[in-house]
Amino acid sequence: MSSRPPLPPYSPETAAQKTRLAEDAWNSRDPERVSLAYSEDSRWRNRAEFFSGRPAIVAFLTRKWARELDYRLIKELWAQHDDRIAVRFVYEWHDDSGQWFRSHGNELWEFDAAGLMRRREASINDRPLAEAERLFHWPLGPRPAGHPGLTELGL
Repeated sequence: MSSRPPLPPYSPETAAQKTRLAEDAWNSRDPERVSLAYSEDSRWRNRAEFFSGRPAIVAFLTRKWARELDYRLIKELWAQHDDRIAVRFVYEWHDDSGQWFRSHGNELWEFDAAGLMRRREASINDRPLAEAERLFHWPLGPRPAGHPGLTELGL
């Protein structure tokens, strides 16, 4: 089994680091890369979908990023305790017709001793967004170090 530092139990600092590592991985939009942060039998709830295991995670993310184009995400630590982390997140994307959306959500994460996420619970709401309202304008990939987070953006 490989490990994914930082490992539990999480302090506020290590939980914030884990949150940023997750954000950077998701902004890669590489389903295989993202799946490696999850245990082999990781259980997910994402909106109304329930599934488990890395192959299902890869399939889900492949579908997601085929539909959610030019995806850019910011995650922010909400709380942490022992092997659990709660985050809030916002991402912007557009569909194949060019309509932009801003998706707001919360995730509850539970980790195993090796720092792999064994459970992910996500609640997400989408709202249409005029292109002029967009706030996430960095080049595709990780959010630049100097780019403001959710709190600084008033989200």
